[in-house]
Amino acid sequence: MQGVGFRPFVYRNAVALGLSGHVYNDNQGVLVEVEGPAPAVAELCRVVTEAPPPLSRVDAVEATELAPTGRDLGFVIRTSADEGPAAVPVSVDTGTCDDCLADIRDRANRRYRYPFTNCTNCGPRYTIVRSVPYDRPTTTMATFTMCDDCQREYDDPADRRFHAQPNACPACGPRLLLWTSTGQRLAEGDEALRRGTRMLAEGRVLAVKGIGGFHLATDATSEDAVAELRRRKARDEKPFAVMVPDLEAARRLCLLDAATEAALASPRRPIVLAPRRPGAAVATGVAPGLPELGLLLPYSPLHHLLLEEVGRPLVMTSGNRSDEPIAHDDSDAFDRLGPLVDALLTHDRAIHIRCDDTVLRRTPARLQLVRRSRGYAPEPLPLPTSAHRQVLAVGAELKNTVAVAKDTMVVASHHLGDLEHPATSSAFLQAIHHLCHLYGVTPEVVAHDLHPEYLSTKWALDADLPTLAVQHHHAHVASCLAEHEFVGPVLGVAFDGLGLGLDGTLWGGEFLVADLSRFTRVGHLRALPLPGGAAAIRQPWRMALAWVNESMGHDDAALVGPELDERWPAVLGLVRSGGPHAPLTTSAGRLFDAVSALLGVRRTVSYEGQAAIELEALARTVPLEQAPVYGTLEVDRSEGMAVLDPRPLVARVVEERRLGAPAPVVAAGFHRALGEATVELAASLAHEHGLDTVALSGGVFQNARLTDVVEEGLRGRGLTVLVHSAVPPNDGGISIGQAAVAALGNHQG
Repeated sequence: MQGVGFRPFVYRNAVALGLSGHVYNDNQGVLVEVEGPAPAVAELCRVVTEAPPPLSRVDAVEATELAPTGRDLGFVIRTSADEGPAAVPVSVDTGTCDDCLADIRDRANRRYRYPFTNCTNCGPRYTIVRSVPYDRPTTTMATFTMCDDCQREYDDPADRRFHAQPNACPACGPRLLLWTSTGQRLAEGDEALRRGTRMLAEGRVLAVKGIGGFHLATDATSEDAVAELRRRKARDEKPFAVMVPDLEAARRLCLLDAATEAALASPRRPIVLAPRRPGAAVATGVAPGLPELGLLLPYSPLHHLLLEEVGRPLVMTSGNRSDEPIAHDDSDAFDRLGPLVDALLTHDRAIHIRCDDTVLRRTPARLQLVRRSRGYAPEPLPLPTSAHRQVLAVGAELKNTVAVAKDTMVVASHHLGDLEHPATSSAFLQAIHHLCHLYGVTPEVVAHDLHPEYLSTKWALDADLPTLAVQHHHAHVASCLAEHEFVGPVLGVAFDGLGLGLDGTLWGGEFLVADLSRFTRVGHLRALPLPGGAAAIRQPWRMALAWVNESMGHDDAALVGPELDERWPAVLGLVRSGGPHAPLTTSAGRLFDAVSALLGVRRTVSYEGQAAIELEALARTVPLEQAPVYGTLEVDRSEGMAVLDPRPLVARVVEERRLGAPAPVVAAGFHRALGEATVELAASLAHEHGLDTVALSGGVFQNARLTDVVEEGLRGRGLTVLVHSAVPPNDGGISIGQAAVAALGNHQG
């Protein structure tokens, strides 16, 4: 990767070995020409391959023998070459290293309290790169001319800032600025930092410009401050991330194991969802009703300085409204964030590409990516075989990412957001251009979802390029295969909210025999009406009424209806009449919504997935071995398709509640029953089709309790189970699946 100090690393080792020659970046990678004694040359090759710089990734080393020149001209770093199409990854943004932290804490150091301190081992990369090869003129640092001291560091092979492209100091680099919400400058430099931290300590709300965009920040321990931020952002219940200064502070708030601590403290610096400690010292409004907190550690010098001076945890939530893209330039921040904040703490280093925080979740079995962004994007993923053509994949509507595939890699963008928000469209277009430009991809085909109303689909069809429609759930399964470098075939289980199926209905509980070329639908959950279409997603009580009517009949639905919502008669009428206002769906996600509403957990939602998230949280309060056994769901094969029928399970949920069973116990029983039924059908279908591997994908498999039951059950049947870890199981992974299908095969359904 470029931007990881590889050229200085090669230089230092070549000089130490007494070799002559040169090293430079080009659009294909790092090129080294070296001459000297054979043992010294061999040692350099070994070091480059086996012990490269900590932030680098060596995919391959190709060596060619040249005729010796016999001249010893020393070893130099040459100017980068810009020839031919790009093919080398740019490094991800990385958290501040310990050496740079020591600099900003040392009163005698010229970078004392300087918020833009970095070196070859840390700092911004992807978010400041305009083009490759990665050199200062191709970054947003091009406008800052290094002072004599910084230039000496940059030119000194013994210095860790040797050829560090973002190198800067208070004399020559970016500066911090504090503004009122209406654009009046209040302070700059260290005074801006001091006044900003005082405002945070007083419970004010600040927009803080970081590496990949703006955060909205406030005191995470203050109920009033958190409530005010929620009011201003119009975000009623979706949890906020909390930034803490170090692992010791994180341990005081959450129960952490070694893997979670390693992820939190890694240079990638993701948000990690971890179980909160009882009585954790944060406002209840940070994550209302949830047993987990989203923690992250500081990843820029500015964050470290803010946390150290304020002396308490800070909310650090995306600088946006709802699911819009984060603001990343000052003018946009003043327009969109100005009305939400008391002040803006910004700086004059431009962010070329916005990049939101990555989110991981600690489950009993693994760390799972929920949102793949800063610190992870645009790190390439290897394809199981070489791509037949260059591909652009434009993803889904929600949690959109885009991806490109070329040669043996697929590269996904950072998280962009929901395309149903108009503000996301410009970020979508920028990401397409940036990825294609950085990786030298000239798309030969554009892969897109089947749904004709997705903005991504409309863009693809208007792009004047060949297109390939990839069915939504095939893309989910393909993303899991690509993550595991597996071509298939597998028995894919794709459980999610909704995706358009080949038959024009809304799929979401699918069993597919699939590889990276094609798929066959061999099973699904029973279909039922989605009353009111999108309204049923926002109002889970509608799905509860539909499932009770389907499972127990009109009379029982009429008994349950008044407990759910006063509008139940009209919605029950929609369920019974069907038609365009109640399209059929097999969605597993909507089944979870229905049970959540029936148990009184969540009858309406304020963010996507809320009902299912809170139902899982309730179920996990009951140990799995203590969950009641509700029996195996029925499977109907009368029409040549295996249809898993949840009606008996829904009826049991209703009856258990009528008998007074505690909601957590019923929630645990529901998870166990659905999981065990999924195991039975998946194992049966795998056996029937001669398969020994099952892939689990789709947003419902973010549910750790369900995933554990299904994974353990299938492994107990002797099957290999592929589960997401490095790619989100939700729609954030769709573009990766689309790209893999389009790159390695071109048949659907």
